[in-house]
Amino acid sequence: MKNENLINASLGQIVTDDFRAASIFKEAGLDFCCGGKKSLAEACSEKKINPDQVIGKLRELEYSSESKGHNFNEWSPSFLADYIVNTHHKYVLKNLPDLLFYTAKIAQVHGERHAELIEVADLFSQINIELLQHLRNEEDVLFPAVKRVMDNSTSADRDLILSEIERMSGEHEFAGSAMDRINEMTRGYLVPDDACNTYRVTMKLLGEFEDDLHIHVHLENNILYPAALRLAGDGIKN
Repeated sequence: MKNENLINASLGQIVTDDFRAASIFKEAGLDFCCGGKKSLAEACSEKKINPDQVIGKLRELEYSSESKGHNFNEWSPSFLADYIVNTHHKYVLKNLPDLLFYTAKIAQVHGERHAELIEVADLFSQINIELLQHLRNEEDVLFPAVKRVMDNSTSADRDLILSEIERMSGEHEFAGSAMDRINEMTRGYLVPDDACNTYRVTMKLLGEFEDDLHIHVHLENNILYPAALRLAGDGIKN
């Protein structure tokens, strides 16, 4: 992709084309999941980043021997949905209880000296509630509808896909914004000098949780959901 095309490409599309770009965007603080529809130029302008520096790093990927990894864009929607459930949904369900407990615990112990931890605990409690419902709806409603439409399109399933994706994209925005806020309040999950071991573990787990959420939301917002909407649209045309 030429530089002039690259700078006008969306962050989501760049990562979809080469998943290795995700680490470059993470380092630059560019949101390729919930903000994946923004062009590279727009995202860099908002963050006051020189886009040429980002483009230079993206160009280096072309000469790297490192594997691009999975080409998720070539997977069928059904297979990708199963991958998301077995990889990212399982990760979320495994880590939510621990993080809910740890964020509440360090807020209780350290909240007097680090008041931001009280808001962190409150935000993560909201994330826990939203994500549990979100995962259930995807596994019980949206993903089965996508698989049915692939085999035998019905108007009911097409309408369901359209309505569910609109609502679930909003839920992604909430979870992503909440984690951004937690990142900001903790200054990138920085561990203070007076932190106990539980505090240190919590910050490490929160950082890992945010990284997984970015990939999770990218796969849905920028690959699975558009593919599902195309399926629903094709059914309407037919």
